[in-house]
Amino acid sequence: MKYFLVYFKIILLSAPLFVATCKKASTEKASGTIIMTFDLSHYDKNAEVKLWIPYPVSNEYQTIGSVKIDGDYKESSINKESKFGNTLLFARWDKGATSRKLQFSFKAVRKEVSKKKLAPEKAVSVPKEYKIYLSSTKYGPIDEEVKGLADTITRDKKTILERARAVYDWTCVNTFRDPNTRGCGLGDVKSLLKRPGGKCADISSIFVTLARAAGVPAREIFGIRMGKKPDQDITKWQHCWAEFYLPGYGWVPVDPGDVRKMILVHNLKFNDKKTGDYIKYFWGGIDQYRIGLTKGKDLELNPLQQGGPVNYLMYPFAQVNGKTVDWLDPENFKYKITYKM
Repeated sequence: MKYFLVYFKIILLSAPLFVATCKKASTEKASGTIIMTFDLSHYDKNAEVKLWIPYPVSNEYQTIGSVKIDGDYKESSINKESKFGNTLLFARWDKGATSRKLQFSFKAVRKEVSKKKLAPEKAVSVPKEYKIYLSSTKYGPIDEEVKGLADTITRDKKTILERARAVYDWTCVNTFRDPNTRGCGLGDVKSLLKRPGGKCADISSIFVTLARAAGVPAREIFGIRMGKKPDQDITKWQHCWAEFYLPGYGWVPVDPGDVRKMILVHNLKFNDKKTGDYIKYFWGGIDQYRIGLTKGKDLELNPLQQGGPVNYLMYPFAQVNGKTVDWLDPENFKYKITYKM
């Protein structure tokens, strides 16, 4: 615990607060068509194969249209899971199928988000419907250790906005991007607090769990980045960021994972001006080159999968005769995601 206390002292000197009094919308946009192609034909023909795909929907920041679904599946459906209302595309192939192919495509128009001028909340307490975003998850338990650290980070912070900012700053300072992490990371917060290195799902989950422990409603947003060239393979471009809920204002995006990625990619030091610029930008802001797919953790899919809850749904999820396929094993789980401008 001493390690974290030392770095918390540093943060107060190195990262100023950026707080004002009103909202401002951004007009920057990106668009393109995303094509997901699956071929699960190589599995035993005597096996039943089920596939769940995160299905993006339109909201304030993204517009989804021109949806096309085609394949040789026995059945397919578009469903919502009950916990967070995420939309899923489901397909099933019967035993005996010799071909199992599916293609799912859609066009996305995405806006940049810029919520830089945040007013302190007027509400005294968190509305009832947001209490779920204060709870523990399997890999993000709010136990004595986590709560103690959150209390230390947010000491003397009276409002939700102040506590969220303190946790964001602390996360930017104390974590690091580990390029050797498999996929986007598991988000196992207890392990990460011992060695706070990982990728976007790890760093976002640290923020979310500490924020929740500090009484700030927060959640992970799971998505995929769009390309910037006419034709790009984005199969491994999944990305996770976070949001916290500010009563009287709404959900505010933060992305400490991208702060740490930019520091690594550009070989920056923490006191470099560019580092400060990234910290400022990703507090209340996210770029337009990303599509939100799902939110939340510990999911029971629809139709229900075999086994326990799914940690998160950002990658496609498949089961063969009720056994979960490793979605990070391209030799076994064959799919490709392509971006076309």
